[in-house]
Amino acid sequence: MTSHAEPTSPNLSFRKRWVPHPLLTLVLVGLWMALVNNYETSGWIFGVLFGLAIPLVTKSIWDSTAKIGSFGSVLIFGLIVAWDVAMANIQVAFLVLFRPSQRLKPAWVTVPLDLRSREGIAVLAGTVTLTPGTVSCDLSADGSSLLVHCLDVRDVDAVVARIKRRYESRLLRIFK
Repeated sequence: MTSHAEPTSPNLSFRKRWVPHPLLTLVLVGLWMALVNNYETSGWIFGVLFGLAIPLVTKSIWDSTAKIGSFGSVLIFGLIVAWDVAMANIQVAFLVLFRPSQRLKPAWVTVPLDLRSREGIAVLAGTVTLTPGTVSCDLSADGSSLLVHCLDVRDVDAVVARIKRRYESRLLRIFK
């Protein structure tokens, strides 16, 4: 019978117990501060409390901490997503304002996934949902495909190829 020894360092066990995902904590604090736009002490206190509480409450559903390939890839991915969100906003505004609803071709699109990381799949689904005109609706039970609803589709294969090329391929490099 093998046993997994717990770390003997008191600092490591304290960090793992109270700050299980330090990067997530920092991101949550940063997001909180950006959302409330209050940089007074009370804003920081609530930001830190949320940044500590959310990872603690959700740590039981995390298999392990995701391994990030390179932060440069994360930055490039973020810039691509920001650009795509801006462009999709313009496209959806054009569709809503100028195209009669009868000429829209909404469609359900199944995107086969090469990603296997739960965190990577969650980021992909979130990215698709953030992009106006598309919504991630379901993940297959085995995690091999993502069901996406699109507002206006002329070529289903092109939509699948774009999601895989622009997002999934980069996420495969990020979540090694």
